[in-house]
Amino acid sequence: MNEKLKSQFLDGLISENKLVKAITSRKKLYIYKSILPESQERYESLGWEVDKKFKHVIRMRKHKPFDMIFEDQVWAIFAKIGFTYMNKDRNFHLPYSTSDLSLTQQIDVFAKDSETILIIECKATEGEPKKGNFKEPIEALGARRSGIIKILNKLYPNIKHKVKFIFATRNYVLSAPDIERLKEFKILHFNGEVIDYYSNLTQHLGVSARFQLLGNLFEGQEIPEMQNEIPAIEGKMGGHTYYSFSIEPEKLLKISYVLHRNKANKRFMPTYQRLIKKARLKKVHEFIENEGFFPNSIVINIETKKRALQFDISSLQSKNSLSRIGILHLPRKYRSVFIIDGQHRLYGYANSEYKSKNAIPVVAFVDLKREEQVSLFMQINENQKAVPKNLRNTLNSDLLWDSENLIERIKALKLQIAMDLGEEIASPLFNRIIIGENTKSNTRCITIDTIKVGLDRSNYFGKFTKTAITENGTFYKGNNSESYNVLFPFLQESFRYLKKKLPEDWGQGDLGNGYLTINAGIESLIRVFSDIIDYLVDSISINPKTDTTNKLVEAMIYYLDPLIDYFRNLSSEEKLELRQKYGTGGRAKYWRILQREIHKIRNEFNPTGMLQYWKEQDMNYTDKSFGMIRDIETFLKLDFREKLLALHGDNWFKLGLPKNVYDETIKRAADKNYKVVDSTGECQPWDCLNIIDYRKIATYGRNWISSFEDDYTRPLERKISGGKEAKTKWMQKLEAIRNQNFHSYDVKEDEYEFLCEIIEWLVRSD
Repeated sequence: MNEKLKSQFLDGLISENKLVKAITSRKKLYIYKSILPESQERYESLGWEVDKKFKHVIRMRKHKPFDMIFEDQVWAIFAKIGFTYMNKDRNFHLPYSTSDLSLTQQIDVFAKDSETILIIECKATEGEPKKGNFKEPIEALGARRSGIIKILNKLYPNIKHKVKFIFATRNYVLSAPDIERLKEFKILHFNGEVIDYYSNLTQHLGVSARFQLLGNLFEGQEIPEMQNEIPAIEGKMGGHTYYSFSIEPEKLLKISYVLHRNKANKRFMPTYQRLIKKARLKKVHEFIENEGFFPNSIVINIETKKRALQFDISSLQSKNSLSRIGILHLPRKYRSVFIIDGQHRLYGYANSEYKSKNAIPVVAFVDLKREEQVSLFMQINENQKAVPKNLRNTLNSDLLWDSENLIERIKALKLQIAMDLGEEIASPLFNRIIIGENTKSNTRCITIDTIKVGLDRSNYFGKFTKTAITENGTFYKGNNSESYNVLFPFLQESFRYLKKKLPEDWGQGDLGNGYLTINAGIESLIRVFSDIIDYLVDSISINPKTDTTNKLVEAMIYYLDPLIDYFRNLSSEEKLELRQKYGTGGRAKYWRILQREIHKIRNEFNPTGMLQYWKEQDMNYTDKSFGMIRDIETFLKLDFREKLLALHGDNWFKLGLPKNVYDETIKRAADKNYKVVDSTGECQPWDCLNIIDYRKIATYGRNWISSFEDDYTRPLERKISGGKEAKTKWMQKLEAIRNQNFHSYDVKEDEYEFLCEIIEWLVRSD
């Protein structure tokens, strides 16, 4: 090897303390340069701006290009994850020909430690995800791969490094041919989600995140220096063989992998673990450093790749025991052990001196299917009430996929569609759906459950019992995979059409007057898509199970366009009204509004129940009902007071009210009066009754028989059984309608008629 070239190569690397400074520089969003004052104008014409003026020079700055920001992010991740040698800058080159050292390949990110070398090519674009064509750079890197490895072997003749090539992208959708090229040249693809995963993991774990990275890069490769013989007990449980033993955390960390529920691990689906929490990990680490310990076992699964796990049985055994003692030979391979429970306990040791001084208890199963691991994880954590609903949904998409119960199987299909709408970079809802334990944000505000409920209330799948299909849906083809392949692209393209036509509203999410890409909006759109498909199936004989996605969406557009015009013409107040459609009733109204707006322009589109719904929801009912409820409450307040005064005399308030009602009214009055400055505006406890309180008063003690039975029993209910409780149930219904009315829900026709009856009988009967 040319000594000059070797010297140039080493000069292009930095290590140790220089890495810390370089990480800080790489994290900055600006490029900085010091210039002489006379050059300021020229630099400003080139897009630079003044950052700070000194006595003799001016420091200028300029925004880094997006691709440089991404490249710097990738570089910083691998520097922080523990690689000890990194390229100094973007001008780093490696020869790829031993015969002609002038032939070189520019390397975006070069990362090296004592065992591993990574060569990383970075490609990024700003804005919306777009399709990329990387035939040339992939083929160039692939053709030079073996030459670069030979050069590295010559540069480091005494060390057999494991070398990996990575193609890292941000906001690019790779074509199928490019994906095949990467496989052909043994180049790994890290997309934006994978890069973000390692970025988050590094923030939580620091250099310990390298165990996850190495397990991903070198799955199945030997760790020759590892001592793998462990004293253990073999037993049987639940039809499975398991081993119980104690092991130094340092050893277990090397061969372990945590299947975090993240796009980075999608190829290993099903996955089930939540991302390690930094705060919790810190507490665990501090606990260990203070000589604390965890007596409960870490639960793992050992994957043997169908090779028998070696267990040397001891000659000394306990008689009449189902268990056996011996020496267990753990696999000396990266990613051969999966942590089912106890990731925080294990990683708490990663940066501790006790990682080689303590031995932690472990229960190890062997070759559990991934679904069985998911099930075991769920059982352990459900009993501890530790699995949030959103994460349970993501796990169930895997756990129930092949269930013999059709209802569960369809549930898994719906959940998988919901997740992929949020995780696929080509989806219009990419990064807009809260998946696993991802945090909510203004734009990531749609829940998996919203998508599932929208699919539940649509006709895509039909109706099922546990064992049979009772009614065929428009897209269900008899199994999950085939049904997914027709329905997912349809939903994706339908949403894409709306996003294209309504870019501003689509981008709002939960911001300001955002009303479209929120839970109520997305659920309603999913249901309307189904309504349109149902109509098209009946009217023009399209077949969603066999027709192309393009044909389906083109037919849909005629009915989506009136909806788009409606959205474009909404006022801020109307958007806010849509946004405030909360709960089941609110979301149902949002959906019915969309149906109605299509029907106004396309009269032939008339989904079942739509016209009847609007008849029942006529706002006149609500306005009139509001007034009637006010009149009824005023009447009750006056009439009850007169009856109680006549029955109990001057002490009527205390003698006529149950203790709980008496106490509550006084408390309500006190709470209200506390906020009143002028005592003349204070209210009395009697002013603070609810309708349901009047029922309690009417049925209290001798009140009912002495004063209320005749006047407060509806004429048609005078002879019903059940006594005063049955005869005052109408007050419960009145209370429910009153509460709905005061919380902006619409009164239905039958409820309106009920109020009319009460008014005529009770208030206006005189």
